[in-house]
Amino acid sequence: MSEPRRAPGQDRWCEQVALTFTNTGGTPVTGGTVSLGTHIIGIFGTDWATVTSTHPLPAPIAPGQSADGSWTVCVDAWRVPLGMRIETRDVTVDPARPPAE
Repeated sequence: MSEPRRAPGQDRWCEQVALTFTNTGGTPVTGGTVSLGTHIIGIFGTDWATVTSTHPLPAPIAPGQSADGSWTVCVDAWRVPLGMRIETRDVTVDPARPPAE
């Protein structure tokens, strides 16, 4: 997968996150999930907390092919007072593949 591509959301507690997933295996990816770790960053750069959200993978992805996914990621507004921001940095993928025959 690519590094997260981030863009500001409509509110300071939201952002747009896009990723490209490439299937480097020999079988199709038929589903699965992507977990995004969104960090809440204080005014002086202190990392106060991480909130995880889980989303479906853009599947199916054939062997050797890529697929793009994008999500609006938000945390509770009260977690991001004025002067603070969010950054989605951590990405974990759990792909689903068909059973071996």
